[in-house]
Amino acid sequence: MDIGVLTVPLGGESLEDALAYLDDIGVDAVELGCGGHPGQDHLPRSEYLDDEEAQDDLSALLDEYDMYVSALATHNNPLHPDEETAQQADTDLREAVELADQLGVDAVTCFSGLPAGGPEDEVPNWITAPWPGEHADAHEYQWEEVAIPYWRDLAEHAADHDVELAVEMHPNMLVHEPAGMLELREATNEYVGANFDPSHLYWQGIDVPEAIRFLGEHDAINHFHAKDTKVYDAKARYKGVLDTTPYTDESERSWLFRSVGYGHGEEHWKDVVSALRMVDYDGALSIEHEDSLTSSREGLEKAVDMLERAVFETTPGEAYWAE
Repeated sequence: MDIGVLTVPLGGESLEDALAYLDDIGVDAVELGCGGHPGQDHLPRSEYLDDEEAQDDLSALLDEYDMYVSALATHNNPLHPDEETAQQADTDLREAVELADQLGVDAVTCFSGLPAGGPEDEVPNWITAPWPGEHADAHEYQWEEVAIPYWRDLAEHAADHDVELAVEMHPNMLVHEPAGMLELREATNEYVGANFDPSHLYWQGIDVPEAIRFLGEHDAINHFHAKDTKVYDAKARYKGVLDTTPYTDESERSWLFRSVGYGHGEEHWKDVVSALRMVDYDGALSIEHEDSLTSSREGLEKAVDMLERAVFETTPGEAYWAE
């Protein structure tokens, strides 16, 4: 299991400088944004897609720092009711899959997207309860009329290129928890799985090691984000956790994204790593820094330091004591 980093927080510097820094702090892999919300500072898609010379230069740069790419990232909403927005997100996704294939990268991380609540609506609608009944009807419309047809087609595109789609379970997206993730996978194909980001599950009250085992039993974890969350009970006790307070108004929020180890301690993260090993996940733990209480570099360095104590560097030996 390797320690990786989603390089978006380092987007203000060149890819070579970012790789040199990450190599120096002990990182093994990078996840590179190539569209959507992550941007494409380190991998401008149009400059690399179908350009063998540019791809060879990238490969040589990665080799220089003994790095590999764990995934390409393009997070957007391909199910958006605005046709232009949806089309751009779809283009981002499909071209990211094609570029991943050309680069020999296993996965593209993304969102499921979120449709409107009906064919005439103009705004995406995150349904969180089945009553009153029009909400249940809207939820059925979102899945049956929009999401499943779209994702079946996209999953075939991924299969054609032998690239996995790693869907991040995220609020304000149709797939925001493990049961929905498995529902999408079962409606499509085996190329659709989770970009398992525990940070969005913690505030929902989901047991992360159990969720890993649940999805792992179905071989449905295609990538992993190492990102933590802290729930602040003093606020959550009267606000709950569906908190619309701006992320930068930290003292008033019920929860915050935190650097690994600052929401849950080292013992918990060792349980997370152990659960991943139990389900045979051996990919990267890609650190996503979104902790507004620390700088990007300090947050990354503290996360790497803690994960280095949690990850296993060797394969399991023979269980001689069990014979």
